[in-house]
Amino acid sequence: MAPVKAVLFDYGMVLSAAPDPAAWARLRTITGLPEEILHREYWAYRHAYDRGDLIAETYWHKLAAGAGIVITPTQLTQLVAADVDFWSTLNPPMLEWAQRLQRSGIRIGILSNMPDAMEAGLRARYPWIDIFDHNTWSHAVNLAKPETAIYLLAAKGLHTSPENILFLDDRPENIPPALAVGMQAIQYTTHQAFEQEMHARGLDSLLQLEGHTDSQNGKL
Repeated sequence: MAPVKAVLFDYGMVLSAAPDPAAWARLRTITGLPEEILHREYWAYRHAYDRGDLIAETYWHKLAAGAGIVITPTQLTQLVAADVDFWSTLNPPMLEWAQRLQRSGIRIGILSNMPDAMEAGLRARYPWIDIFDHNTWSHAVNLAKPETAIYLLAAKGLHTSPENILFLDDRPENIPPALAVGMQAIQYTTHQAFEQEMHARGLDSLLQLEGHTDSQNGKL
């Protein structure tokens, strides 16, 4: 196995934790939609929004139209803010590990399917995002996982050969394309399972690096 010289993190459910149910409740309150309809419409256009085929305004108006409602400019602003909150809960063990990796000379990057307003909102809230060596946002390149080309762009941005990159993502469908371009890859489910897989692969030394992070205050 090639040595790991860079680690490429997904954001959602890897660097972040489970979405905030209180923020989802706010989306329901703002729209006045029942759970089933909001869930259906939220995800109906989400990949296109992530990929940059839609901008925030278009996405939320399409969601509203699909649900048979109309939203005002004020509601649009509220929906964007609630959506950022929905995905803002962090996963401290992974953020701490990213900091230790970077201090040891391992390059770190983010490869995330993320729409324009989400990136802007999260970067305004968490300055540590910009401390990563390179970040690839799907909306900015008009590509999205599991499209192979976006993995190659991420590797190029990290200035690291794919075989020397360890890619982490929570979605099983995003793992095979990483392997196809030559990356090493692990599906992240829980932190305990992740550490067990790292041990099984003989990557214990990467887990044992020392360091400290204060991610809530924007420090990595």
